[in-house]
Amino acid sequence: MRDKIMDRWSTYEPFYVNLADKKIADIVITNHARMRWSDRIEGTKTGFEDICAFLWEKLKDGKVDPYYRNEQDVYLIDEDLVMVAEFAVIENETDIAGNPLHKMIVVTFLGRMSETIELRDLKSYYSWLRHSRRMTLIKNSRKRR
Repeated sequence: MRDKIMDRWSTYEPFYVNLADKKIADIVITNHARMRWSDRIEGTKTGFEDICAFLWEKLKDGKVDPYYRNEQDVYLIDEDLVMVAEFAVIENETDIAGNPLHKMIVVTFLGRMSETIELRDLKSYYSWLRHSRRMTLIKNSRKRR
């Protein structure tokens, strides 16, 4: 989804928003991210257009920050909502200085830290998930014998 303001007459430079070292000119929402949005964030506005409009506004306002300083995949919106995103270079599109523009691909929404306390420390949360899945697999393998 591109920004709606791009419909101006005689615009020669694509619109983009800076996020860390990336220049985001397009947002792509995966089906998984849309399902997670409707399950964990908001049940009424669950369309791709609604989610993209929300993300554009937050990007423009500068309310999207990396979760960890060196982390490039996990982002925090309004210091509450945790999102996982990947970036891809848009072919044949550059800014006026010749720098590449990026497409932000939203992989999933993990939830709100205010509602899910475990999201406050993602590293321990993921290690807990791995441990619980491993224990479930071990239990299931015992049942099969």
